[in-house]
Amino acid sequence: MLNMDVGIFVLRLLIGLLFVGHGARKLFGWFGGKGLQDTTRWMESMNFRPPRFWAVIAGLGEFLGGLGLTLGLYTPISSALIIGALLMAILKVHWSHGLWASNNGFEYPLVNLVVTAFLGLWGPGLYALDRIFNLSYPTPTTFAVALLVVIAGVIIALATTAHQATSVRHQTS
Repeated sequence: MLNMDVGIFVLRLLIGLLFVGHGARKLFGWFGGKGLQDTTRWMESMNFRPPRFWAVIAGLGEFLGGLGLTLGLYTPISSALIIGALLMAILKVHWSHGLWASNNGFEYPLVNLVVTAFLGLWGPGLYALDRIFNLSYPTPTTFAVALLVVIAGVIIALATTAHQATSVRHQTS
């Protein structure tokens, strides 16, 4: 019979490795990705300023968050990093398409966000570097603080796009 620690380990591996891949695609062009140059152009097309900075932040959030989650290292912080990337994807890319993934909606990122939040709140389970190194965090406080910091970053990033849109409107008037 499976126990909870095995289930958490499998979830951490799946979500973590997928986000390592996502981040590596953005940063290094691995796994068929386009790399940092194209990620920067994509950020620029969505009006993030400065676009290279936000491209690096997005790639590192996914890559380091995924790596930490995969290893079960700094799990509450790693989870918050991934949630930040997912929250930004939902708000900037998927929200306008509605809920369903068949319409490029936010259904799939939302599921990943909820699973990642569970891992951040519950902890890494027994099979994790946090346990091997005897790293313990006040739960759920560490996750909540990390999440607040990440959400502040998302708000700042969104504000750079809003500021850019306002500046462009004023320049064309």
